[in-house]
Amino acid sequence: MNKTKRRIFNTAVEIFSKKGYDNASVEEITAIAGVAKGSLYYHFQKKEDIFDMLLEEGIKLLKNNIEIKTKNCTTALEKLKAIILVQIKVIVKYEDFLNVVFSQIWGEDNKNIKCKKAVFTYIKIIEKVIKEGIENGEFYDGDIEALASGVFGITCSSLIYRIKKNRTVDIQRIYEGFIDTVIRGISKI
Repeated sequence: MNKTKRRIFNTAVEIFSKKGYDNASVEEITAIAGVAKGSLYYHFQKKEDIFDMLLEEGIKLLKNNIEIKTKNCTTALEKLKAIILVQIKVIVKYEDFLNVVFSQIWGEDNKNIKCKKAVFTYIKIIEKVIKEGIENGEFYDGDIEALASGVFGITCSSLIYRIKKNRTVDIQRIYEGFIDTVIRGISKI
């Protein structure tokens, strides 16, 4: 992605996060990014294209990080721990991305449906690991979709915690607390 497109994209994500997608205007995005309206339309046909790219890039970032971190894991337990750490790091580092996703996940508009699809696609990765852990006896049997959604939800709460504290959070401390709670709840080991 070239510098101009990256600047437009980053500015749009920040504005979407602060004001909401519907309240963000192309004029405001271009003014803050310091580019002409024509430059935005050269890179993105419409505002929704920026939103689509945000979802695509965010999910790709999560998936790539998880693939890298779980590649050498030999057990489902190790994979789940790696996923939790990656997710906390991404949530804390890319807060604006998550704000946009969470603000748009409710409803039935096209962008709401895209958000749901992106989140559910990501949760499928967690489901696969939990299923593996159940099948090989590492985890207690349970509703795989509910457990995966719970893992996603509990790690997303680190963003709420950061906002509540209004400061940077200790990722390692949050991770260890979540691991202790989550793993104790589902692990047979």
